[in-house]
Amino acid sequence: MTAIYDRINWLFDPLHHVWEHERRQRKISVALVFFFLAGLVLIELKRHGLLPPLLSQITPVNHFYAVHFAFSVILLQEIISLIFTIPCSFSRSVGKQFEILALILLRNAFKELAAFPEPIVFAGNEMAVLHILSCGFGALLLFALLGYYYRIRPVSGEGMLNAGNLYRFVSAKKGIALVLLGIFVIMGIRTGWLISHGDHGEDFLHNFYTVLILTDILLVLLSHCFQPSFYAMFRNSGFALSTLIIRLALAAPPFYNVLLGLAAIVFAILLSLISSNLFQKQGSSPTER
Repeated sequence: MTAIYDRINWLFDPLHHVWEHERRQRKISVALVFFFLAGLVLIELKRHGLLPPLLSQITPVNHFYAVHFAFSVILLQEIISLIFTIPCSFSRSVGKQFEILALILLRNAFKELAAFPEPIVFAGNEMAVLHILSCGFGALLLFALLGYYYRIRPVSGEGMLNAGNLYRFVSAKKGIALVLLGIFVIMGIRTGWLISHGDHGEDFLHNFYTVLILTDILLVLLSHCFQPSFYAMFRNSGFALSTLIIRLALAAPPFYNVLLGLAAIVFAILLSLISSNLFQKQGSSPTER
């Protein structure tokens, strides 16, 4: 088994290093700017009938779609970062999912602009304006609560494992992350193929969040093998429940999606506060933040 764990680390660690490298992130940011500008150019060419039929078929006519596409790329980038945080503590991984939810709410706010005529007019778009306000303020509140969550998130029990168990536990989580990365790539290729053939029915982010929920449950069961205490099991299961509420928020209509998202992070904050107090009462010291 040690050889398997070594091979997992051999595969995961270089990928993680390449992805998180500052120069790589800067290149991705620059590419995102060009992607946004290219989207605006393609939309303008479509409006003037200058695109070939195949490209014109998948290009929208509203300039605000370029904003929606740009935020979608940012979300994909954040999801990859989330996958690489899986070997970290459970609370850190859940916090990353709340970051993604906040970005999704912002993306939904910009997505509403796609229904507006150009130039923008208020008359006849009152409901879309309410949706924008709901998603915008919801994302802002989520952003504020997330900052508090990171301050008080509970201590992980991984620091109390011996060196051998800690190595096996983290390596197993890296293996799960590699599998999840493969699923992400396959689902992304499939979604791209469907879009290129005019099928826009599926939402890649929503479908992948279902996979994340199943992954969280798998991680809870895995952690129970190394941390069988009631406190660790309850804490990790509670965090998995908060990710389930996030998935419900993604599937909910406007207004309800914000309420569910805020309910999810309030639940995670209360769980963190209670878990931290329980750990302190047991005399354990903070070992991971």
